[in-house]
Amino acid sequence: MSHDRREAGFKRRTRVADALATLLDAADPHGRTESVPIADADGRVVAEPIDAPAPVPNYDRAAMDGYAVRAEDTFGASDRSPAVLRAVGTEADSIAPGEAARVHTGSAVPDGADAVVMIERVEPVGSGDGRVAEVEAFDAVAEGENVGEAGEDVADGQRLFEAGHVLRPSDLGLLKSVGLDAVSVYERPTVAVIPTGEELVQSDPDPGEVIETNGLTVSRLVERWGGEARYRDVVTDDEEALAAAIEGDLDADAVVTTGGSSVGERDLLPEVVDSLGEVLVHGVALKPGHPVCLGAADGTPIVSLPGYPVACIVNAAQFLRPVQKRVGGTSAEPFPTRRARLARKVPSEPGTRTFARVSVEETTEDADGDGSALPAATPTRASGSGILSSVALADGWVVVPEPREGIDAGEVVDVELWEASP
Repeated sequence: MSHDRREAGFKRRTRVADALATLLDAADPHGRTESVPIADADGRVVAEPIDAPAPVPNYDRAAMDGYAVRAEDTFGASDRSPAVLRAVGTEADSIAPGEAARVHTGSAVPDGADAVVMIERVEPVGSGDGRVAEVEAFDAVAEGENVGEAGEDVADGQRLFEAGHVLRPSDLGLLKSVGLDAVSVYERPTVAVIPTGEELVQSDPDPGEVIETNGLTVSRLVERWGGEARYRDVVTDDEEALAAAIEGDLDADAVVTTGGSSVGERDLLPEVVDSLGEVLVHGVALKPGHPVCLGAADGTPIVSLPGYPVACIVNAAQFLRPVQKRVGGTSAEPFPTRRARLARKVPSEPGTRTFARVSVEETTEDADGDGSALPAATPTRASGSGILSSVALADGWVVVPEPREGIDAGEVVDVELWEASP
């Protein structure tokens, strides 16, 4: 790196939006595609535009139970003067003028028919041998009435999805309805997750040791966000060991490390990343978690997350998720939000984007006197980026933008439900 970061510290911090833009500029979609069965495509990213190969429905269909007729044969029909039509049966492929054919909802309308009279408005007339010989229609129907035309749902050749669309269960039903049984999607991006720190153990910690949680949490977030995680063993605080671990995973679409990103004597990752490629940003105007380090090597984006658990999660949501989405061929949609009223003041440092963890509880209190009651958003902890329970027991977080110096109690806020979105 071009300066001694341990002496300089974080006197200058990059704004969140600028840091993210810099990281995304260094990341390119991997471009690898595969064909997967429709049934297995939920959550996958469409790799190329999809057009309907056939219309839906591919025939004119009855929208009601009743009788298929020629609309002009019913003109003037009423309760007092029904139109009398010859019945031609249920399986008729076509009808002639003056005829009617029994149809059921969804069944094909016979050739020659252009409307359906609802069954409630028809009186069958028997022939004496148990068959229906005629029907009396008491409604005058217009052309196309109670008929679903071919292509009414989906037109032949209609553009269904653009590349980059993330498929949902309803989308899969639509794709199957047009006759597709497989779809071309981008391969899931691979993300190497490397926890670091000589104090970390997987279980039964001795004094001075800490159970490794960040790598587990981040690897599961990678999976939830549509990627495939390579959850690696803990790497100790040694430059050669760290460099070897990262270099060995540069074939992944992204690399994320946890811990060792600040300015202490054991925070070696910024120098390691710089030796392998380039540090793009070190230190972001974000709380908790300003010591995040963003870089790239051999075209692979590298996100070095702080070791404190809350700071690690906040930065993963702000930087890892968007870059993972980008390399996977799509973009990160904003997290869903829920309106709530802040129960206690949330302090914030002007110029820093603050993420305040909150729990959300329903309330019957009508604070505005307008007949409505908003849920209450209660901060689980105002500070403490090492307190994992403050985020694990929260429902989301309130984002305090850079220009503001906190948010007062009683103010209506948007709670980002960051764990509710893929």
